[in-house]
Amino acid sequence: MVGVRFFIRGARLLAVLLLAVQALAFSCLAAEDNPEKGSLNKQERLEWFRDQGFGLFIHWSVDSQLGVVISHSLVGASADYTNRFFEELPKTFDPDRFAPMDWARLARLAGVRYVMFTTKHHSGFAMFDTTTTPFGVMHTPFHRDITKEVFDAFRSQGIATGVYYSPDDFWWLHENGKRIERQVPGVQPRNNPGLMQYDQTQLRELLTQYGKIDALFLDGEAEGLRDLAWKLDPDIIVTRGAIKTPELTVPGMPLPGAWETCMTMGTSWQYQPQNEHYKSGGELIRLLIETRAKGGNFLLNVGPKPNGELPIEEEERLREIALWMFVNQEAIYAVRPWVITNEENIWFTKKKDGQALYALVESDTPWPRATWKEFTVHSVRATAKTEVSVLGQNDEVVEYHPEITPKSTWHQEKDGLHVRVMQTQRLQDNFPWPDPAVIKITNAEAALRPPHVQTIGSEAEPGGKETLRGEVLDMGDSSSLRVGFEYRPIVGEDVNSRSAAWMTTSTQSVSKPGPFTMQVGGITAKGSYEFRAVIRHPLLALYGAEIAMKR
Repeated sequence: MVGVRFFIRGARLLAVLLLAVQALAFSCLAAEDNPEKGSLNKQERLEWFRDQGFGLFIHWSVDSQLGVVISHSLVGASADYTNRFFEELPKTFDPDRFAPMDWARLARLAGVRYVMFTTKHHSGFAMFDTTTTPFGVMHTPFHRDITKEVFDAFRSQGIATGVYYSPDDFWWLHENGKRIERQVPGVQPRNNPGLMQYDQTQLRELLTQYGKIDALFLDGEAEGLRDLAWKLDPDIIVTRGAIKTPELTVPGMPLPGAWETCMTMGTSWQYQPQNEHYKSGGELIRLLIETRAKGGNFLLNVGPKPNGELPIEEEERLREIALWMFVNQEAIYAVRPWVITNEENIWFTKKKDGQALYALVESDTPWPRATWKEFTVHSVRATAKTEVSVLGQNDEVVEYHPEITPKSTWHQEKDGLHVRVMQTQRLQDNFPWPDPAVIKITNAEAALRPPHVQTIGSEAEPGGKETLRGEVLDMGDSSSLRVGFEYRPIVGEDVNSRSAAWMTTSTQSVSKPGPFTMQVGGITAKGSYEFRAVIRHPLLALYGAEIAMKR
């Protein structure tokens, strides 16, 4: 066979180089787009995981003493800072108020079903007893195996255990004369046999010396590690590295199969004593509800103080969640999405056996006790066996109001199920309960067929413009729909993290299935963006998948 030579000069060479850079920049995004590829997660274990619904993330490491971002301050740090981080910080780490049983009891009360603990974050500091490195908790004044104590405490409360593990290791890079950075090929374990062996040894320690580990969160490239985990325990669930795990955002629509949203209580993952702004307990409950309505698990983070205590702000929020979950947990565990996720401020979950539907009713103002609330759920049709009730109460009595009979009632009309209910339970001394109430509807049917939209792709245009492409796959029960797009910048973000707000385009009317396009401006060549197609249905917004614009 005669070889063929390709001579690439001038503009053609530049084009090839640009394509190579682009491919490199989006390699991590592409991997996260399909983390399920090659997964050995067992389907029955994923079903178990989806049933749990609510997990507790714990970010804690040696640099919590400084109230600094966990690990990442080492990227771009001076030699002096780096040396003091690795050599001096361990000498003062002594959490003398560390009481993991207190964490575990509070987590159980809050309805947490599994814990994910940072056994080693990107800095490389090991919060467990390892033979691989001196940079760990066993070489501090504390000199106790924190990971073992955390897992023992949470297991004693019936909470499943999960290992967070970072394949990136800044201490190893520093010891081996490599520049500290992330998400570039030169520092990945797959390109550093020594680091891969080091990671595999640590992971083997964690998965064989700490009892049954139910889940593994690989915060970095999973190649060479997730298969080891499945070899050591075929029943382990690999979350990040084998399912989608968005950070600080909830997808617009339900994702197929198991997935998990990771959410901070404030703005940071690790303890931050200043410049921190916490979400309210109500906001966190609403994020839990939205995530479960879309079929995902909610992994809520706490960041212990350097002395081992939880910040009071985090404890207070967990206790607010605890009260809400004590009343309403039935609507959170072992549920799947309804035909639509929500009707404005009413969100839905349904038991996976299909017998019970839950309408989780949000409100901008508290629902006063002993007052009636009437609303219509348009996506629900009652049957002869339908019953309606409010979770947590018996529908028979209102304290101090013997004149009221608070029986929930309903009637079916053409426009949906009309419900009349009263919140009667006294949950706080000041009477109005500010968090969502949950209405249980049994033996109901879907009353509508929703439309479906797909995000197709994008094309760069001159002058910083982009043509976005979507397609209406199914009009559902609608004869006419408004369609458009949403987009946001993702430059400078971690692969899984999203912090920018969505920007909305104008909409256009469509009357049949088919493709549609729209052009947006202000898209810079140096930036990265993602976008999604959207249908503006009268009841809610319906989205296609989020896709990165690869400029």
